[in-house]
Amino acid sequence: MPTILPIQGTFDKTIPDNFGNAEYRAERKLLITINEIIGQCGLENPVIAYFLEVASVNKYISVFGTDKPARLTRTERDAVGANAVLALRMSILRKHLVLSIRKFSLALSHSDFYKWFCGINRFFIPRVPGKSTVGELENSIPSALTEDIEKRLLRAIQTESSQVLDEPLDFSRSYVDCTCICANIHYPIDWVLLRDSTRTLMKATARIRKHGLRHRIPFEPSVFISKMNKLCMEMTFAKRRKGAKKLRKAVLRKMKKLLKRVGQHAQNHLKLLESRWRTANIPRWKAEQIAKQITGVMGQLAAVVKQAHERIIGERQVDNKDKILSLYEKNIHVVVRRKAGAEIEFGNTLFLAEQSDGLIVDWKLFKQQAPADSKMLAGSHQRIVHRLGCDVTLLAGDRGFDSRANQIYMQSHDIFNAVCPRNLRQLRERLEDDTFRDAQTRRSQTEARISILSHCFCGSPMRQKGFEHRHIHMGLSILAHNLWVLGRLKVAQEHPQQQAA
Repeated sequence: MPTILPIQGTFDKTIPDNFGNAEYRAERKLLITINEIIGQCGLENPVIAYFLEVASVNKYISVFGTDKPARLTRTERDAVGANAVLALRMSILRKHLVLSIRKFSLALSHSDFYKWFCGINRFFIPRVPGKSTVGELENSIPSALTEDIEKRLLRAIQTESSQVLDEPLDFSRSYVDCTCICANIHYPIDWVLLRDSTRTLMKATARIRKHGLRHRIPFEPSVFISKMNKLCMEMTFAKRRKGAKKLRKAVLRKMKKLLKRVGQHAQNHLKLLESRWRTANIPRWKAEQIAKQITGVMGQLAAVVKQAHERIIGERQVDNKDKILSLYEKNIHVVVRRKAGAEIEFGNTLFLAEQSDGLIVDWKLFKQQAPADSKMLAGSHQRIVHRLGCDVTLLAGDRGFDSRANQIYMQSHDIFNAVCPRNLRQLRERLEDDTFRDAQTRRSQTEARISILSHCFCGSPMRQKGFEHRHIHMGLSILAHNLWVLGRLKVAQEHPQQQAA
């Protein structure tokens, strides 16, 4: 029997209207429609249940060993439920608007309409969350919960009894493609990583010295940063001079020598911090933060120096799997795209599959180096069938998804093979089939779907730090995208002229 979640309705102000601005009225109609879809599909229920479960566990831990009751009070349950709804709706709205957390917090404060969508448009002065609260609430929605919400949404619109659309959507055709979701890093030049190491270590050292913990050092930390910047400029201009290769090797040796001194000074100050942080009245969280800042770089220092030595002095290639692309971002990889303007990208591979109307029905963001495209097709088909319980009768993709194994797999599962073949003779034969031609024509639109997702929802590059956060926000972006697509379809059904267009 499903759990019943009592949700107290709110008495809000009316939605502001504007008769002279067509763009605002279109946006108003779209968000009202998305609000209706959220209510009809019950997308808030799993979020409220999850937030209540987390709050119950946290309260039990906080009162353990005391005489205080461990059960949530009615007021606490209402507050948790309101936070759950706010977290979901703010995430959807921010992804739709493609705003940074700071700018979104400002936009939410300025707009009564956005307050209404997020459920905080009260008659009294509303409490609009600041940027820190917005970020915390978004990050508190795990990927598994977002996947459950997506599944609930897609299942709700594929049945004949669905209240969302006049007719259920067709999920029997799937169009697949891959792209690279770039991480927010600068181009990983080897000697620039030495500069990054110097800046991070010396800035952490300056923070320690600011609290009165001072170890013997010949210069202020900023002088070491300045010296490394000068060497970076020498390295840049060495390319334009005669004997550039020899000059670059000489500059790198100076960089290595300077970085060694920087590392020693940072280690000395770290030891001082670990032994005397209490007497210096440094909060524990700040001491741990500074220590993590130093140890995170020191742990990679030897590998960064070796990588630069191998490539510049040794003139040897380093395998992509062994490269350090960033000191601050883990689990990012070299993705060779071989496309105009994107020969090589740095980030994580994203696989996605959409159905005929543009809804994304399957996706996967790879933490490790992604396999070949041809090895992703069978897994996507199995996930779609498992999540939606529908029969996929056609799979279409570019020639990267073609392989003998995939041809056998689709034939054994009675799936029409609309994947572009690698063999030109086979391609000429397949182009005689009208179904294949139509599927390939439709598949080209998946490129545009990727562009819409990356530029209009998740951002390119993604600003989130760490793979876990990028994975969470990719799920929220796809959820917001699907709601946007469904909202437009529902609005078009209500206006026959738009539907005809």
